[in-house]
Amino acid sequence: MTYDEDVLSIATRLTSNDRQDHYGPPHEDFARSAKMWSAILGVDVTPQQFALCMIAVKISRLTETPTHRDSVVDIAGYARCYDLCNQSQ
Repeated sequence: MTYDEDVLSIATRLTSNDRQDHYGPPHEDFARSAKMWSAILGVDVTPQQFALCMIAVKISRLTETPTHRDSVVDIAGYARCYDLCNQSQ
């Protein structure tokens, strides 16, 4: 199987343009989701923790479907967003 674009390039492209255009910068987008998770779980959740939990979801999915490339792209994207959240502090 061949791919036109590598995983990291796809993740960078998506987290640099598409997602930020639709949802705002990761630190703002993930902060919104983290607040919702905080309310549901009854504990404070940070944007970085949100990113780590989403990576865990994707890892879980890969254990069931290890060849699902979208999950690998998502892991790379969430890792980049985690780093962007750290940089915005």
